[in-house]
Amino acid sequence: MNSSRNDDDYRPGVGIVLFQQNRRDVLVAKRLDMRYDAWQMPQGGIDPGENPLETAFRELEEEVGTANAKVIGESQDWLYYDLPEALQKQMWKGRYKGQRQKWFAMEFLGNDDEINLETEIPEFLEWKWAAFPTIVDLIVGFKVPLYEQIVSEFTSLTK
Repeated sequence: MNSSRNDDDYRPGVGIVLFQQNRRDVLVAKRLDMRYDAWQMPQGGIDPGENPLETAFRELEEEVGTANAKVIGESQDWLYYDLPEALQKQMWKGRYKGQRQKWFAMEFLGNDDEINLETEIPEFLEWKWAAFPTIVDLIVGFKVPLYEQIVSEFTSLTK
């Protein structure tokens, strides 16, 4: 954790590395609200009174239509990313510089047909399984350092 950061400047959230049962591939989805290919893993903000693990399962259900997964790992620390300055003014009413997230590695226990992006408030256009180390190449530039940390921390869980 970077001690020079003020946690109040970062929206608390979670992220989920959802491994396919082979533990080599992970779920990534393309955002609906971007003009360019913006892929990411499921993530979201922590609601008041919610703990990070509860949030992770809720976000899976809300974003990909299923929470049929088991936890196989958790990030040692909170991981941070900063939004580009132009986005800081647009996102979250300009309240935050970025996010601080607790990341969970999970193994998907279901079948592909359980994944449904047509949720109550859809966030994604499409999804796919991607080789875990390649996710860094799919993500928007400002999140690359975060995803490099995630790959580094959770590579030991791959088969």
